[in-house]
Amino acid sequence: MTDDLTVNFTMAVVLAALYSAGFYLIMQRSLMRILIGTVIVGHGANLLLQLAGGPPGRAPILGDAAPEQMTDPLPQAMALTAIVITFALTTFLLALAYRSWVLLGHDEVRDDVEDRRIRRLERRLAESEDEAQEEELEREATQ
Repeated sequence: MTDDLTVNFTMAVVLAALYSAGFYLIMQRSLMRILIGTVIVGHGANLLLQLAGGPPGRAPILGDAAPEQMTDPLPQAMALTAIVITFALTTFLLALAYRSWVLLGHDEVRDDVEDRRIRRLERRLAESEDEAQEEELEREATQ
């Protein structure tokens, strides 16, 4: 019983480390770091799905073993699907990084010009609302 608890705690720590490192890398501005983070998160998802499948057992073929000895095939099928999705996303990100490197000479993701314009507009609106509230408070105070 203690070995199962230790293994599960160890796997939980490994999963936490994989997800933490992966999401940290995904939040970076370099496409290569984003790519590596995506691959790490994909590995974490595969490990999680394999852990969710439980201990290994017999193949789920009727007549070959008792139902309680059979392994659930769903987590394995989901892990295969996660592998395919991670591979497709990896190839897409590699193509983006290559294209960025060829066109710009680096793989850093820049801020969009429209995003900067919207951010400036929001700041101006917030400042004008603050000024309007201050004027309203001054008017109320003088009355």
